[in-house]
Amino acid sequence: MNAAGRIAIYGAGLVVAFGGAYALASVVVPPSVVAAWQEEAMGDGHNAEGGDGMSNADDHNDDGAMAGHDHAPDGGPAPDGIAAAADPTFPVGSKVRLTADHMPGMEGAEATISGAFDTTTYSVTYTPTNGGDPVVDHRWVVHEELENPGDAPLADGTEVVLTADHMPGMNGADASIFSSTSETVYMVDLEVDGMKMTNHKWVVESEIQPLP
Repeated sequence: MNAAGRIAIYGAGLVVAFGGAYALASVVVPPSVVAAWQEEAMGDGHNAEGGDGMSNADDHNDDGAMAGHDHAPDGGPAPDGIAAAADPTFPVGSKVRLTADHMPGMEGAEATISGAFDTTTYSVTYTPTNGGDPVVDHRWVVHEELENPGDAPLADGTEVVLTADHMPGMNGADASIFSSTSETVYMVDLEVDGMKMTNHKWVVESEIQPLP
């Protein structure tokens, strides 16, 4: 056989070999599988960037934890018509320790009594006027921070309108009485997570301990 014939046969053999290998690859690894691998690889890259999603969740939690600090640093004066306590357990100027946990950093904090009053104090559930979910068992508002409340004490479940402005969305909000107490109620000065607060409203007597 001449050289040209041998080259032709060799070339035909290569075509058959490569064609068979391609056909075998198509059978062993179907195109749909290859496409799935490619999508998974791209998905892994998205998940890697999505690590920020965990950071965002942490940020959201941080925001949630700070929500309690919506209280203004200066709580302002006591509401009109409230009666000063005649003989409070903790007179104005007393140094105390708080056991209330109304907001992060409050429980265990040292504070100074800035006002002591005799009234009915309520825990309320209200819907903020600036949107958002209802606030359940908010502590505290006093009887003098309700719109035309009538005589105290109000029964649990009574529908009221708040005039307190402790936090944004509170003044003018519809609320219901969750519970009430006739304990002496106090305004306090304290520092929470580096923020100095004056005339913070409110803590009741059972949420206060004397300093040793």
